[in-house]
Amino acid sequence: VQLVESGGGLVQPGGSLRLSCAASGFTFSNYAMNWYRQAPGKERELVARISSGGSSTNYAESVKGRFTISRDNAKNTVYLQMTSLKPEDTAMYYCNLRSGVLGDYWGQGTQVTVSS
Repeated sequence: VQLVESGGGLVQPGGSLRLSCAASGFTFSNYAMNWYRQAPGKERELVARISSGGSSTNYAESVKGRFTISRDNAKNTVYLQMTSLKPEDTAMYYCNLRSGVLGDYWGQGTQVTVSS
């Protein structure tokens, strides 16, 4: 299993970013996928989750209405569209696969910094 995130960067408050996570080594379309984030000095928190087919999504209260998780099973990729970004969204963002069958896998993370 390999998960590779991309798309992070520096953005001003109110701006937008789209994160991508390219997955390989497993049958992507069979598994739900997660985005987590971890800010300095804080615990890692679940940001969003999407079902294997993409029809069901869940979000942390702090990002509801601003972030959208989606996936393209043909491209083995999961996305996190982030809008109306706030300084408190600054964190390392991680793609995660958690499966009772396959185990628990993480990407290397992509840094998002929201600052003027």
